[in-house]
Amino acid sequence: MNTNPEVRVPSEPAAPPRKNRWETVVVTAAPTVAFLAANAVSGLTAGLVTAAVTAFAAFGWRLYRRQPVRQAVLGLLLVAACAVVAAVTGEARGFFLIPALIPFAVIAVCVTTVLIGRPLTGLLLNRVAGGPAEWRSVPRLRRIHTVSTLTCAAVNVVNGALQVVYYRGNQPLVLGAVHIATGPVFAVIVAVTIACVRRARRD
Repeated sequence: MNTNPEVRVPSEPAAPPRKNRWETVVVTAAPTVAFLAANAVSGLTAGLVTAAVTAFAAFGWRLYRRQPVRQAVLGLLLVAACAVVAAVTGEARGFFLIPALIPFAVIAVCVTTVLIGRPLTGLLLNRVAGGPAEWRSVPRLRRIHTVSTLTCAAVNVVNGALQVVYYRGNQPLVLGAVHIATGPVFAVIVAVTIACVRRARRD
């Protein structure tokens, strides 16, 4: 008789595949790239139509890849709202008005969550990283999430400032580049935060 039964240790939740994270960045950026390319070649109307078609294609791809429906719908609605603003203003830069305002909302959320002791990345990523439910009472984990949340705030300060400057300067190509660049930056912040939480749990 086996007197030493195997003890099963719960496995760590798997990290989101790195390939999927970068795939999400590419799919998210696709409508913006399509808009800029079509607008540069054929004007605003063509840019809006191309962005809409690309956004629906991205929506379908997300559903096909079984990504969260909420994420897919939000992506589609954001592109639709950007297109409406551009159509109403009659300017290509109008496509980036909403993205230019979002960083300021994110800054406010990041700072507020740190001040109340519930850093945003902890609320969003702790479960994904396999952190304990009481992570706020673990100094090292709380410090990790505080630093990563403040890093997000700092990135958004720079992002918001650049978008305001280039929106006022009516430079949609630069606005698009800034908007697209934020995706990889935040993907890196997410990946580093998850890695730090998992390392802290092992130590």
